[in-house]
Amino acid sequence: MDILSIAISLFVLLFAITVHEASHGWSAMKMGDPTAYAAGRVTLNPLAHIDPIGTVLLPIVMFIASQGRMTFGWAKPVPVNAYNLRHPRRDLLWISFAGPIANLLTAAASAVLFLAVKAWLTGMTEGSVLVKPVVGLANMLLAAFTINLVLAVFNLIPVPPLDGSGILSGLLSDRAAAVYDRIRPYGFLLIIALAYTRVLDVIYWPIGVLRNLLVG
Repeated sequence: MDILSIAISLFVLLFAITVHEASHGWSAMKMGDPTAYAAGRVTLNPLAHIDPIGTVLLPIVMFIASQGRMTFGWAKPVPVNAYNLRHPRRDLLWISFAGPIANLLTAAASAVLFLAVKAWLTGMTEGSVLVKPVVGLANMLLAAFTINLVLAVFNLIPVPPLDGSGILSGLLSDRAAAVYDRIRPYGFLLIIALAYTRVLDVIYWPIGVLRNLLVG
């Protein structure tokens, strides 16, 4: 994978993470908790969400080491004070769900724009000066579709600290949620186990199918 493709993918990943985290903060604000807003986290400025290791160093190292096949990272946690929420359990469920929903919507918008750019490209003459920049735009939109979809699906896995755990916890009874919360200290180890046993490959397989259908 060339340097330009890596730069595009990392830029799209940063944008996807920013949309994801800002959506958590926006959702919390709408549910009655201004903590994230007061901390400057309800913003599309990526600097507000960047964790030097989780958002920059680790994703770059994993992306390069895997030759662009996979990456992993995290942003600074969005602060939420459950005491400010009107219906804490229900609201926390939707706050957790907000990030994946934002990524799914971004992926859908990227797919529509990609198809439009693809149609535009098909109608161009081969020697047009616009071919290269339009191809670059198409590649960026395809990366946005793929990365946002991967981020949404990954975060919906019900393993702490991923958003799926917050969603599942909100659906369980108080007693069952308390039992489920006991796996929280082992969440990161469980995620690593999913990656090394290639379970994540099975989860991501449909995304590859959708991407190929989009490209045609």
